[in-house]
Amino acid sequence: MPRAVKAKSLQNTRTVALARGLVGKVLARQRPGGRVERHRITEVEAYDGESDLACHASKGRTPRTEVLYRPGGVWYVYLCYGIHEMVNLVTGPVGYPAAVLIRGVEGISGPGRLTKRLAIGRQLNGVAATRASGLWVEDDGFVVPTGALRTGPRIGVDYADAEWAGKPWRFWMKL
Repeated sequence: MPRAVKAKSLQNTRTVALARGLVGKVLARQRPGGRVERHRITEVEAYDGESDLACHASKGRTPRTEVLYRPGGVWYVYLCYGIHEMVNLVTGPVGYPAAVLIRGVEGISGPGRLTKRLAIGRQLNGVAATRASGLWVEDDGFVVPTGALRTGPRIGVDYADAEWAGKPWRFWMKL
C-alpha cells in the first residue's frame, strides 16, 4: 500500500536532490466523491532560492511568491501566461524560497495539461500537501530503473541568464 510522504520530509535545502527523488513517486489526487487517482511522477524541475534567476523568488518576496518562503510541504500554484496553472511543491525551510515544479506524470506530459486534467487550481496555493488537501505525494516503493533517469536544462526559463537557464535541474524518467 502506498504511503503518503510526510510534509516534514519535504523541508530540505537540497531542493535539486529532492527534485531528483520525486521522479518515480506518486502524485495522488482525490476527486469529488472520494475517488483517488494515482499518477507516477515522470518529470520535474527544481527552483532553488533567490540567487536562482529562473526562480520566481529571484526578485524577492512579493504577494505571488510569499508561499515559497513557507516551510516545505505546501503547494505553490500559479497562473502562467494567463492560461495554465502550474503546480509546485515548496521544499525549503521557512524563509528559504525553493520549490519543485511537477512537469509530468505517467500519461500526462506538460505542467499545464497536468493541472487541467487533475483539476489542480490556485485554490491549492499555500495548502499543505496532505490527504486532507486532496493532493499529496506517495511513495509506493518504486525505484527508477538504472539508466532511466535523465537530466537537462529547465524549460521556458530563457529570461534567466545563461548560467541559470542552463542548469541541469530538470529530471525525467525515460519510459
